[in-house]
Amino acid sequence: MSNLNTDPFTPLDSLARQLLGGVASQSRAPRFMPMDLYKDGSSYILTADLPGVDPDSIDIDIDNGVLTIAAERSVLPESESVQWVLNERATGSYRRQLTLSDSVDTERISAHYADGILRLTLPLAERAKARKIQVMRAPKGDGDAPKEIDASEGAES
Repeated sequence: MSNLNTDPFTPLDSLARQLLGGVASQSRAPRFMPMDLYKDGSSYILTADLPGVDPDSIDIDIDNGVLTIAAERSVLPESESVQWVLNERATGSYRRQLTLSDSVDTERISAHYADGILRLTLPLAERAKARKIQVMRAPKGDGDAPKEIDASEGAES
């Protein structure tokens, strides 16, 4: 029975690992950090999958309106006596950058990591929130008051 390979780049990846001297299980790095972004009330919520990442390795910064999320997932255990039987879980660096609009209040961004999910709350800046503008009426002066006209006076018969 023949082996059907559906990924045409697998041989190229294998060749690159051989040429660059990497071990297959240690040279793989996550190709992307899946994330969702939605608006909830007056904040944007960003959730990113970071399974198996040490929370201390997560680095989030903002520079010139660019939000950068970086994290590291290392191989466990790191011992000379360990003989791997199977090692399919990718290790390495995660990194994702997003450009933030002026509508985000960068001073109030908060982050929380639990169960392999990083959750960032990106509140809207006060100036970006929808608001109702009330139309004010100018007070009516004495000259603007309606006048009552008596039809009986000044009417000639």
